[in-house]
Amino acid sequence: MRRTLIRPGLVVAALLALIAVAQTAVAQDRESGPWWPHPIWGAEDQAGGSNWITPEVVLRAASLVKTGKVYELGQVYEHGMPLFGQRTYTMVIPGSPSGGPVGDNQLVWHDEFLCGEIGQIGTQFDGPGHIGTHMRLADGSETEVFYNGFTLEEVKGTYGLQKLGVENIKPIFTRGILIDIAGAKGVHVLEHSYEVTVADVRQALQRQGVEESGIQPGDALLFRYGWSKYWDQEDIYNLNPPGIGLEVAAWLAEKQPSMIGSDQWATEVIPNPDPSLAFPVHQEIITKMGIWNLENMVYDTLIEDEVYEFLFVYTPIRFKGATGSPARPIGIR
Repeated sequence: MRRTLIRPGLVVAALLALIAVAQTAVAQDRESGPWWPHPIWGAEDQAGGSNWITPEVVLRAASLVKTGKVYELGQVYEHGMPLFGQRTYTMVIPGSPSGGPVGDNQLVWHDEFLCGEIGQIGTQFDGPGHIGTHMRLADGSETEVFYNGFTLEEVKGTYGLQKLGVENIKPIFTRGILIDIAGAKGVHVLEHSYEVTVADVRQALQRQGVEESGIQPGDALLFRYGWSKYWDQEDIYNLNPPGIGLEVAAWLAEKQPSMIGSDQWATEVIPNPDPSLAFPVHQEIITKMGIWNLENMVYDTLIEDEVYEFLFVYTPIRFKGATGSPARPIGIR
């Protein structure tokens, strides 16, 4: 047998142990490594934290709706939006109208042609095949290893990932908790490269009247740094945003959210205070824990209404083999 489950009572200890894993390549057994098999979901799981979205979680989240007001938590996809590195986004209308007229009723229509790294631009969802780690296995071979111990040989595919595609993620319908770090600090926006600490998180929760002990597995924990203020200023937006670090990643292991999110392009602090590490929070939460990450969100309307707990809805588009998905997340109170 490839792997076995760990009893639920050992889950927190097992997840916390993941944080102690060295970032450098080390020899590991293919069947059992530093973050695999997943202690809750088992050897072959590809859905990670979305497994928390049970009927009980859905019903509990639905009970939060009191007014029916809907909050848009994603940015508009458009030319000129901030993009990471050399990623691209282009949309054109192929003719206006694109087709017609046809029929006695002279019907016409418009189509669009969309080109770009659509799963990793704009308000973007990082799926299980997005982030991995290069390491050496016990047999001496070196490879890339992804969520739940799947290797590059199992995952890679020219026309879509063979394992860990975003189609494996279940719809997210759960309680959203906005953690307003900027508000707790009394500022509109945090400074470049500010690392959010657990103390900062607890300060924000206390200010909002949210009990830390009340956070439940499957909740969506969404961090506000105020960074969406710079969405129309790409040179500022893309430059070293504030975010959570490895200390908060360890805290997340305890809380077991279905996913996290933020109003900047990485969720984690850039650069990491340890200059030898590149995007280590991504490795901790995605690769090792199966906690999914939604980036480039916007929380302005929630802040205006001082709404910190709400029904959170996001359903990744089922692009088979994709590393991520576009997003139109909403909150409902």
